[in-house]
Amino acid sequence: MTSKFNAKIEVGAGDKTNAVFDSINIDNEFYPENPTKTKMFCDEKITILIEANQLAQMRANLNSCIRLIQTSYDSIKSVDI
Repeated sequence: MTSKFNAKIEVGAGDKTNAVFDSINIDNEFYPENPTKTKMFCDEKITILIEANQLAQMRANLNSCIRLIQTSYDSIKSVDI
């Protein structure tokens, strides 16, 4: 029997939410060999849904998403877009 692991992250970045979403979603769209199913949506907040067969894969994807969000936010804020 294979277990499925699921996670949902919601992140708000104020007026920079759409810009952060656009920058991180590109990585998700162009990474077809990703071992997890990752879907991203943006409304008032960025919502990331992750499904994986292995807990380690989900953890790695969560860490990557969170780092990308933080890096994108910091970069956008530093150039004051």
